[in-house]
Amino acid sequence: MIDFRNLETFFWVARLGSFRRTAEKLNTTQPAISARIAQLEANLNVQLIDREGRRAALTAKGVELLGYVEQLLALRDEMVLAVTDADSLKGTVRLGLSETIVHTWLPRLVKELYQRHPQITLEISVDVSVNLRDTLMEGQLDLAMLLGPISAPNVTNVPLCTYPIAWVASPDLVGGDEPLTLNALAQWPIITYSRASRPYHQLIELFKQNKVPGVRVFGNSSLSSIVRMTMDGIGISAIPPTVVQEELASGRLRLLPTQTALPDLVFTATYVNTPNNSLAILVANIAQQVAAAV
Repeated sequence: MIDFRNLETFFWVARLGSFRRTAEKLNTTQPAISARIAQLEANLNVQLIDREGRRAALTAKGVELLGYVEQLLALRDEMVLAVTDADSLKGTVRLGLSETIVHTWLPRLVKELYQRHPQITLEISVDVSVNLRDTLMEGQLDLAMLLGPISAPNVTNVPLCTYPIAWVASPDLVGGDEPLTLNALAQWPIITYSRASRPYHQLIELFKQNKVPGVRVFGNSSLSSIVRMTMDGIGISAIPPTVVQEELASGRLRLLPTQTALPDLVFTATYVNTPNNSLAILVANIAQQVAAAV
């Protein structure tokens, strides 16, 4: 009889390409991983892993088996979610977040998750989307809510929300109601997301395509800091109005009339389809519902 644990071990060796990294992932020893794979190969009477190179590569039969193993593990997770009482589901989801979501509906998500599944906890990391993508693909996160989608094998992107970006400034810095051109906006420093982000590069490209000289773009990885600098009159920010609703309502900030629209921010809840990731899938689906209700 084939041990289900050996199938899961095979999956992780195939995904990580390393017996050592699989041992770390499964909290066991490298000899134990080797023994499980050897036992699986003996049960099936076929070689699954090519051990000659530095990376544990699949043989042709290993590739064929992997498809079946992925289906079996996915079905197991689906079964667990289907038959387990909501109050009994427990565990920790390592969740990576874009700061934009932190400033919008994260508290509602945490509240909703606790009400539905009180024994599920979140281990939250906040970072720029490019770093979230890397840590997710490296297996250090179970779920990432980021500027997406991510195009990669075996990855699922759940649509969350779309936020327009606008030009925002302190009324003490920029007055008047006449629409501003890009050349007019470039009189002041432009403050936006970090250099590693998609919005930053889209902004740079926008000024470049319109041949606007002398633009000063300040990249900032902290959304709170961007808002603070904008209120202090240091420059004009390019951010979603949804994150500064209170400041706009109180008059501390204003939306600038312009002749130029900026690309929207599109967020997804993204996870890699791996064994034991059913809780991440659950949280992604709840996040989608919360985002839609905002």
